[in-house]
Amino acid sequence: MAEPPLLTLQDIRLTFGGTPLLEGADLLVGQRDRICLIGRNGSGKSTLLRIAAGAVAADGGARFLQPSATLRYLPQEPDPAGFPTARAFALAGLGPGDDPHRADALLASLGLTGEEDPARLSGGELRRAAIVQALAAEPDILLLDEPTNHLDLPAIEWLEERLRAHRGALVFVSHDRRFLEALSSATVWIDRGRTRRLDKGFAAFEAWRDAVLEEEELAGHKLDRKIAREADWLRYGVSARRKRNMRRLGALHTLRAERRQMLSRGPVGEAALSTEAGPRSGKLVIEASGITKSYGGRAVVRDVSIRIARGDRLGVIGPNGSGKTTLVNLLTGRLAPDAGTVRLGANVEMVTLDQTRESLDPDVSLADTLTEGRGDSVQVGSSQRHVIGYMRDFLFVPEQAGTPVGRLSGGERARLMLARALARRSNLMVLDEPTNDLDLETLDLLQDFLADYDGTLILISHDRDFIDRIAGSVLVAEGDGRWTEYAGGYSDMIAQRGARPGATAEAAVAPRAKEPAAARPKAAARKLSFKDQHALATLPGRIAALSEDAARLEARLADPGFYGRDPASFANASDALAAARAALAAAEDEWLRLEMLREELENG
Repeated sequence: MAEPPLLTLQDIRLTFGGTPLLEGADLLVGQRDRICLIGRNGSGKSTLLRIAAGAVAADGGARFLQPSATLRYLPQEPDPAGFPTARAFALAGLGPGDDPHRADALLASLGLTGEEDPARLSGGELRRAAIVQALAAEPDILLLDEPTNHLDLPAIEWLEERLRAHRGALVFVSHDRRFLEALSSATVWIDRGRTRRLDKGFAAFEAWRDAVLEEEELAGHKLDRKIAREADWLRYGVSARRKRNMRRLGALHTLRAERRQMLSRGPVGEAALSTEAGPRSGKLVIEASGITKSYGGRAVVRDVSIRIARGDRLGVIGPNGSGKTTLVNLLTGRLAPDAGTVRLGANVEMVTLDQTRESLDPDVSLADTLTEGRGDSVQVGSSQRHVIGYMRDFLFVPEQAGTPVGRLSGGERARLMLARALARRSNLMVLDEPTNDLDLETLDLLQDFLADYDGTLILISHDRDFIDRIAGSVLVAEGDGRWTEYAGGYSDMIAQRGARPGATAEAAVAPRAKEPAAARPKAAARKLSFKDQHALATLPGRIAALSEDAARLEARLADPGFYGRDPASFANASDALAAARAALAAAEDEWLRLEMLREELENG
């Protein structure tokens, strides 16, 4: 007999300012569930989590939590007010009988002593303390709202491992695709106020979502044709059969009302990200030679040299506090080095998107932020755009024009920063954590925009998938102020480096370095094993076959009627596509590892 759900939300309804946010939303959380909530910014994901946590009361519907179940909630913006130390803040998540030593151990794992003043914690440190508060009690249900925001890569990967080992249920919101794919086994999509559930992880979500929207579009076309037929009949027969026609006229009005409702609840518009390119820069954009920067006797950047050419896409990776922003400020001339030189190329026009959004005045309206208080037009490159039309490009509605920036959500502030940055002409774009608080659809559009950007890009990000999709090379903090450039994205860097950021290169090779000299064979005497040689020879064929399988499955899933005709086969094909992609990635990684080993041995 199946166990009853730990938490039930049924027919949840909530209205803000006259506009329905949630209309009949449902959520069932069973033991060991791993549910990711997906939806546009402003669709109600955080609100549904708050209702699930009991922090917000819905206008209608039912919430039921099993009396014996324990629940902890990590909000998107934790509030440490009133707590004297980080430890006191973390211990607030414990219940009677819980072990405070577990909270202490978790704080230490995340690099906190517990004695820090919560009011002086950075965004990343506060997020770590809040995560400890949620995890320390080992609750039956964990509700996490954007848990990876402000965390660096080592902390994100630490959190993934902890959540994999968590024995209770998990419901979470995140924009980090790699995090979603690693942890979810079910997906709840909040779409136009309602919820739809897919009992598969995020990897299968996008193909399923596209199929659902295509089915809706097809249903809309059928309804349009029915309306046209009814209108045609009425046009020529209404005078002869007035009484019967009145009934059909009523039916037509019902059809039209249904269509209006469908259109009003149709898929939300997409952001239209575009910018005007500045004058073409010189071939050399930035040349740094031996730059060094120290604070309080600690070297943040030590003897770094790099050349950045026109069109390069450079990702900057490192733990929080490693000096990523300092390094980028040195490279772009916003900060002077203690030693070394930086030279900017000719005709460089730079635009910067900062991480903290501190340049936004919370008391200024959205429209005035975009127009800089000068009328109702936005200067977009060399042309003028009406502020309302430009706002629409970034998914803002006209009614928000007078809204103070301080009342916008985190995702809306992120879109506003993008809108302001992209209004300026540039040929060098510097983005510091641009993915924070963006929904997945806007994130996809930002990736497409950056891929087509006709300029040079410097990107600081902890989003592994985003770096893999955008960066041509990455500059990685190795510790003690040293930085190393690797070709490719995050995954390529891991394969070349042999360790994740946060572990030094020396630590990655330390076991070999400690071997007695006699125990280490000379490089010239080493060679690939027969198994490795066979794998190196056969992997290209396997990679090609897996690529063909993935392409075939993608083409099959692209059929707009597939899901409606055979949902079970659609689900099987989605699973097969996810498996093929995983196998392809593994085969490519293995081929890269063996090819690098072969080159190393051949070069002695």
